Amino acid sequence: MSVKNDGSGHRSVQAEVEVPGTPEEVWQAIATGPGISSWFVPTQLDEREGGVVAANFGPGMESSATITTWQPPLRFVAESQDMGPAAPAVATEWIVEAQSGSTCVVRVVHRWFSAADDWDQQFEGHTHGWQAFFRILRLYLTHFKGLPGSAFQIMGVASAPTAQAWSSLVTSLGIAEADLGQRVQSAAAAPPFAGIVERTGPPEYPELLLRLDEPAPGLAHLFALPMGGPVYLPIRFYLYGDRAADAVAKQEPQWLAWINERFASAELPGAAS
Repeated sequence: MSVKNDGSGHRSVQAEVEVPGTPEEVWQAIATGPGISSWFVPTQLDEREGGVVAANFGPGMESSATITTWQPPLRFVAESQDMGPAAPAVATEWIVEAQSGSTCVVRVVHRWFSAADDWDQQFEGHTHGWQAFFRILRLYLTHFKGLPGSAFQIMGVASAPTAQAWSSLVTSLGIAEADLGQRVQSAAAAPPFAGIVERTGPPEYPELLLRLDEPAPGLAHLFALPMGGPVYLPIRFYLYGDRAADAVAKQEPQWLAWINERFASAELPGAAS
């Protein structure tokens, strides 16, 4: 979504999604540490005005914000300076709006002040990232709402072009022909997993979102992210229910060994909640 500019230097972007649940149920998913970690990245959140929101995107990619407004179960605002000392402060607003039919709209709005458009492209990129995570949030609230969750993340690194890096990943996993609605399972040489394909990304933005029944009920999100020369290949697992913690403890070492054998890789810290 494009940047809005009111003409006085106040700029903003926003993304939104409609999800199942009451405002109270949705609030638990977007405004508590365990809830956010169940569909986003490992996050700690001090649930009060003046509290800190700390999200971990990987080594050297930690984010910290201070809550300036706290109005459960409908709205909170957190302000950060994560983009560097020369960048403007950013206020991120989370809004939950109840809809008919037991659903809610979740809206996230980034606001900052700048007379120049130096940061516009970066914030437009944020909205695309939120759309991907919001698809995970919708599936989490549809199928796994309220269940205990555990998660882990790994990341491979491959050479450009992006299409070739992605093909290498999904071929190695045995899911190169995965299509929407299809049931897939891993190749014999890959760590075991199986589930239904919930989303496939377009060729220019390769992505797979799987709803798993093995190694435990949950979600897996795979995508390719070109960063200059290398192409990063993140794989995120979100597992739910009584088997989740044990499955993560068993699966994470297997996945690290697998990806380290096939791709130069960097571990992203996992989280259990």
